[in-house]
Parts: sequence; structure tokens; C-alpha cells
Amino acid sequence: MLAKKPLTKTIALEKYGIKNAQVNYQLSPEELHKITIEKGQGVESASGALAVNTGEFTGRSPKDRFIVKDDITKDKVWWGDINIPFDADKFDALYDKVTDYLSGKEVFARDSYACSDDKYRLNIRVINEYPWSNLFAYNMFLRPHGKELENFQEDWLIVNAPGFEADPEVDGTRQHNFAILNFTKRIALIGGTGYTGEIKKGIFSALNFILPVDKDTLPMHCSANVGDDGDTAIFFGLSGTGKTTLSADPERKLIGDDEHGWTKENKVFNFEGGCYAKVINLSEENEPDIYRAIKPGAILENVILDENGEVDFENTEITQNTRVSYPIHHIDNIQTPSIGENPKNIFFLTADAFGVLPPISKLTPGQAAYHFISGYTAKVAGTEAGIDEPVPSFSACFGAPFMPLHPTKYAEMLSAKMKENNVNVWLVNTGWTGGPYGVGSRMKLKYTREMISAALEGKLENVEFQQHPIFGLAMPKEVEGVPTEVLNPRDTWSDKEAYDKKAKTLADSFNKNFEKFEKQANEEILSGAPKA
Repeated sequence: MLAKKPLTKTIALEKYGIKNAQVNYQLSPEELHKITIEKGQGVESASGALAVNTGEFTGRSPKDRFIVKDDITKDKVWWGDINIPFDADKFDALYDKVTDYLSGKEVFARDSYACSDDKYRLNIRVINEYPWSNLFAYNMFLRPHGKELENFQEDWLIVNAPGFEADPEVDGTRQHNFAILNFTKRIALIGGTGYTGEIKKGIFSALNFILPVDKDTLPMHCSANVGDDGDTAIFFGLSGTGKTTLSADPERKLIGDDEHGWTKENKVFNFEGGCYAKVINLSEENEPDIYRAIKPGAILENVILDENGEVDFENTEITQNTRVSYPIHHIDNIQTPSIGENPKNIFFLTADAFGVLPPISKLTPGQAAYHFISGYTAKVAGTEAGIDEPVPSFSACFGAPFMPLHPTKYAEMLSAKMKENNVNVWLVNTGWTGGPYGVGSRMKLKYTREMISAALEGKLENVEFQQHPIFGLAMPKEVEGVPTEVLNPRDTWSDKEAYDKKAKTLADSFNKNFEKFEKQANEEILSGAPKA
């Protein structure tokens, strides 16, 4: 006699205002993969990964991210173009419209959590309109098991309805899509966009408020790994600087690739249970860990497949922001659980397309805070429409779109932790050398890895340093395995006067960008500025 097929687990969602829905609860990745294909919402690639198209939005929409202004947030959030206030009554009305929209539909619910350190754990219930969005939540959040689910109580609720479109005139949004955080009700409400990154970044933004305000913990947009002797290294960097690539070191175990907390107990913990990596120009040779992680259970977003299901990683027909999400256990060399202790080195990664900044330099606490608040990299031709020469790009704390508090709050916490724990902070330029973009060449990944290894192994502790004349950065005069002539960027330029001029121009850009932070920055932070 054949065993009966087990019923799909379900839960009631009436208490959230979602009525008469067919609720699929805690489905496996295999089930969600299968349902997505059956619904015609995705296809299977040659590697076995699910490939989906996120629709109109292939990236986040920062101007449509809001925070409800209420008693919790009104005096703490840094309101402005990044943290846009939303009316509490408007939120309630919009929430009701979204839950009415989901009522009577087939939906996908999942219980999960963020923060791998149990002392800081945040339980999350996710309700998705689409099965592949629920698979994304499985991949990216931490996965409770067995008894942990029996009496599960969420701390935050995510309601995600890509097919619902707001009416801006009635609902108070800017356009039909929105991502709204409500700290009083502890809800992330997302609608009108299928881009899955809004789900992940909604909880990251919430933790960037909760952890410093309530838990005395520094949240960081960074990757982290740990060495054999237990020393933790932290890598900050914006898109295209090598954060994911450089933290995936075969000699060190990966803690996580994007979002971490640094606790008062001096531990660094991963917020997430997975990775969400760009796959533009991905190759097995350059990024083997990410390439091999694209297998059953992973979700590819907005890629182009050939007739055999093979991904054309160079194709940007849909977007430059092609992505893959996968659970962290798709990577072999990981730290379990995703917690490190004893942070010893912090790396600020920048892809300086002007060829001005040194390939590696050591920062004072004041310089570290200044460069952390600045969050500099450069956009090069082709990365965005209308960019045909390098443009300075600044994102406070290397993650401005996700930081609800004023950047100086995070910088002061970082400075205090640096001093308490005697941490080295390094600025690493993975960008251009020998001239700006179009003239010079990209710094060799081999050299960058050698410089980072030298810093991690303490080999730079006893070498001689020289000071950059404008940025004041301490540049090592020698690094094992790296040609001496590349260590001082001015030496790599044939036209020294052109270098000096470009360096002053970049320094001016730093100082101009920092004007909006000056009033709330202390003297130590201000001392870290370049002398243009």
C-alpha cells in the first residue's frame, strides 16, 4: 500500500488581516523550486539553479524606501533623502490594502531569523505572494529547525506583495512600488516590486537601528572571515570593490559576505544565512566559490540563458545587476556557527578609478572614522547610464541606503571598538594604478591578495612607512610579493604634475562630500580629512 502524501503544512494568517488564503508554510527549497516552474515564473538552468526575472525592478529603489515617523523613530532617525518619513495612518491604510489584496490568494509563509549569535537573534515571519520570493527568504535568512518552530513568535513581520501596486495620490507613496519599515508595529511592508533585495535590505535596515539603539552593537555592511588562530578580519566596500571576492579566502573561513554585527563582547556575527552575490562577468577561475554555489537551491536573477540553459554571465541585456542567492552552506570553507571573535584587522576597500589612492595604507583612528563616514569608491564608464568618465561615489558607512541613524553614530562606535581592541584599519585600493581609468590599469588581484595577506599575518608591523602628501595616509615602503614601485601611487604615474592635480581634485571631492557631516563630527574625525 502506498503511503499517503503528507499534507502541505499551513498556518493561519487571519491575525495579520490576510483572510481565506491558501497558505503554504515552511516549504522546502525543492518544493518552492518546483512550484515556481509549474506557475511559469521561472526556469531551471543547466546547473540546476532556478532562474527568475524580477520584472520591472532589477535593483533596489532607494527613493521609494520609507520609515514610519513615530515616537520610536522621530528623534533618532537621520531624516532626509535616504530615510524618508512616512505617516503612521497612511501606513495602516496601505497595510490593510495589501493584506486585502493577498486575501483569497495562494501565499507562501516562512519562519526564519536573523543574527547568528543567539543573544541578538531576531525572529522573522515572512509572507510572500510568490514562491521564489519565499525561496529567497529561505536562502538569505537563518533557518530554524524542529522544536524552534513549535512555539515560534516573530519579532518582525515581512509582508511582500510584488503584484500589488499603490496609488501614490491616495497611499502617500512616490510611485506604485514601496518598501516601508514600521518600528512600532515591527513590520516591513513591500509592494509593487519583485526585486528580492528589498526583503533582505528591509531587515538589514531594521537591525541598523535596533542593534546600536537597543543592544550596544555596531551593525556593519561588510564581509568577514576568520583565520586558523581565531583572528577575525572585516571587509567594508561598496559594489565592485572586491568585498565578496577578497573575503572568500581559501586560507580563512568565511563568516559571511555582507551584513554583520560587532558586539560589546567583541564578537562579530553574521546577520544572514546566505549570500546574495553579483554574477556579472562571473567566472570559475576568478570567483570559484560563487561559481560553484550556483546549483540546485540557488536562485539566479535577471540572467540570460542560452538554449541549453547555460548562463551568459557577460550579458547585461536585462541589467548590470544580475544576481544569485544561495544558502551559505553552498560555500565549502565556512565558519560554523557564523560567529568570529577577536577582530584584528579591518579593510576599507575602494575601487579608485582616478588612480590616486595607494594600493594599501594604514589609517589612524581619526582617518578610519573619516573614511568610514565617507564610504568612497568611484563609478566608471558603463556602470550606469550617462557615465562616460570616472565619477566619485560616496556612501556613508559603506551602506548609506540602509543606515537609519546619523553616520557619525556608527563611526564613533567603530572608533571606540578600534581603540578598545587595538584593531588595525587599512585602506585598500583595488582600482587603478599608473593613471586614471582609461590611462592606467586595474590593480592586479594577485597583488591585492598579497597586501591583505601581509597585513593579516603581521608582516607590515615592522616595515617602514611614508606619508601621502595630501591624504596623510601611511603607505608601506615594501610588501613581500608586491613590486615596490606600485606602493606609492605617484611613482606609478609618468606625469607627476598630473598626479598631483588629480589627487587635489579627489581630495576636494572628499571634503565637499563631508560638509554635510561636519557639524556632528568630533575633532578626531575631522582630523582624518585630506589636506587639499
